[in-house]
Amino acid sequence: MIPCTHCSLCLGTQIAQLQSPTLHSTSCEFDVVGSLQPILAAPGDDVILPCRVEPKFNVAGLTVEWSRPDRRPDPNDRLSRVEYVHLYRDAREVPDMKIPSYVGRTALFTDSLREGNISLRITNVTQEDEGRYRCFIPKLKSQIQSSIVHLIVGDRRISLCPVIFLESTTTILFAKFNLWDQTLKA
Repeated sequence: MIPCTHCSLCLGTQIAQLQSPTLHSTSCEFDVVGSLQPILAAPGDDVILPCRVEPKFNVAGLTVEWSRPDRRPDPNDRLSRVEYVHLYRDAREVPDMKIPSYVGRTALFTDSLREGNISLRITNVTQEDEGRYRCFIPKLKSQIQSSIVHLIVGDRRISLCPVIFLESTTTILFAKFNLWDQTLKA
């Protein structure tokens, strides 16, 4: 990615998060935490969508689901089911429930699951991969079992600037501005 040098907004903070107060209990609670900043990539890149359990917790024996929350099964296909970008269950990947375009391109860091790392690696990113990804641990004893990670895929000729991400419990606003990299010619 070419860093943006076209506007002063890129020099300041690119992300603002609106948080509501959280309730704390006396018992230890685990939270699934993803990146607050969008992940930027160019077509053909390999990317890591960061997601982890805090505090560190061994999730190797749990199910880990990565999905595209904006992508819905075909309503005209009664046999369609939820498909995953990546599904880890019973200590192994489950490829038969995977979205076909992700087969052979995704992986978890299985050695790091013991430390709560549920980050997803996607190889050979395409423009169609752009969007929201949800990392989810359904049986995690927690109020926060999932997190959303945004992936932005842009041409190397485009500077991505600025990225603004506002999130609260009820509203998500996501704006992306692309500025063509301009070259001065005599």
